[in-house]
Amino acid sequence: MANEQKPVSHRMSAAAIIGLLVVGQAVGIWMLLHAKLEPGQLKPSAWVDGSAGQVLGHVMKLPLQDEADTISSAVRYRFFGDLGAQVVQGCPNWLFYRDGLRAQPGVHDAYEARVRLMQHWVGDLRAHGLQVLVVTVPDKSRVQTEGLCGLQQSAQLQARLQGWQARLARAGVPHSDLYPALAQGKEPRFFHTDVHMTAVGAQAAAEVVGAQAVALLGSKGSQAFNVSTPGTAVPRMGDLISLAGLEKASPDWRPALDMAQPVSIEPLRSGGLLDETPPVEVLLAGSSNGRRSEFAERLGMTLGRQVWNQSMDGGQFSGALLAALNKRDKWPTSLKLVIWEFSEMALSLPLTADERTVLATLPKQQDDHAL
Repeated sequence: MANEQKPVSHRMSAAAIIGLLVVGQAVGIWMLLHAKLEPGQLKPSAWVDGSAGQVLGHVMKLPLQDEADTISSAVRYRFFGDLGAQVVQGCPNWLFYRDGLRAQPGVHDAYEARVRLMQHWVGDLRAHGLQVLVVTVPDKSRVQTEGLCGLQQSAQLQARLQGWQARLARAGVPHSDLYPALAQGKEPRFFHTDVHMTAVGAQAAAEVVGAQAVALLGSKGSQAFNVSTPGTAVPRMGDLISLAGLEKASPDWRPALDMAQPVSIEPLRSGGLLDETPPVEVLLAGSSNGRRSEFAERLGMTLGRQVWNQSMDGGQFSGALLAALNKRDKWPTSLKLVIWEFSEMALSLPLTADERTVLATLPKQQDDHAL
């Protein structure tokens, strides 16, 4: 009878793994002890909305991790066309946000909840004597169809924008349909590698929104603006390139950058000692389009009024509006109109912690015609 084979001992492998885990834990503890964290960054609400995890992920990055992540992202893009979980390429150099093409899996009732939130906030603003104009910016994939090359917005999201505008109309809420204006012409209305509108798109949107706002205000203002001559075209780092982890990659290992001509739009002042600033009549609570697309400045020109721009990067559906409402005691008494702007994509994103907090204070159901 052959000698039985003795089982191979795994003690050395187990000891090595345990040693690595201990070293990793020690390094993690050391990094946490030396991280400069504020108490508010780790409060319970920060864990609910995910910001605490982001903070910890940032402070616990290993040396050269950013460089390694960039190399990994560049290799995935260069050889496999993979841009990560949030970005997808259509035609060459045309990048799109995945959440603009289809709703995130597992997100339920967010859209209906936002209908209720809209009714609540519009009713509240009207109760304080203010008019409201809702501006829903169509997704880039809906407008720049020539860049899709096989990509397609889901049927659910395709129908959602029209459904949203129908709900606004049924509730008697003034709103802007920007699609007809943005879909015209051959020049791109959105950047190839960015979710924001180009100067052409921002101007088209500002003309539509401005015309509706002037009708609500009763007349166009008298404020004049100075618009500089467009400067020399310069490369513009698109936010979708950054989101794909390719911001620091070599140009040959990432999509080509858009070129943009910088323009300065400033209200004209006499420069005299008695040159008073006109009273604030219009507040823009918007998305990053209000900060990175010259939309606010171009809207001001159309209105003949300087816009009080309270737009917010990453504000999604209600971030900017909620931030503005939280400071309502500081709003000027001259304010007449709130323009609430956001991307159609924001309608389908998961509810934020702040939105859930407000929802918890509302009645279970609210009629569309309650406004």
